[in-house]
Amino acid sequence: MTNFEKVAEIIKTSLPDAKVDVYDLGGGNHLRVEIISNGFEGKTLIQQHKFVHDILDHEMENRGGFIHALSIKTSIPKN
Repeated sequence: MTNFEKVAEIIKTSLPDAKVDVYDLGGGNHLRVEIISNGFEGKTLIQQHKFVHDILDHEMENRGGFIHALSIKTSIPKN
């Protein structure tokens, strides 16, 4: 399993309905995650991003992980 697959799996564990895309922005440790999930319903954009950052906390470089920089884009599915 690649680091990117691991990131997607961690997100999907917390947001099972999520459509997750992970992109390398450089060096394998600068990532962009784009997540679409009903789990964001009723949350502000800041709350959505904090939620994602919190679930990926252990993958962040300052916690011993590999992610140095993380860009997050979240949205709720359009029905």
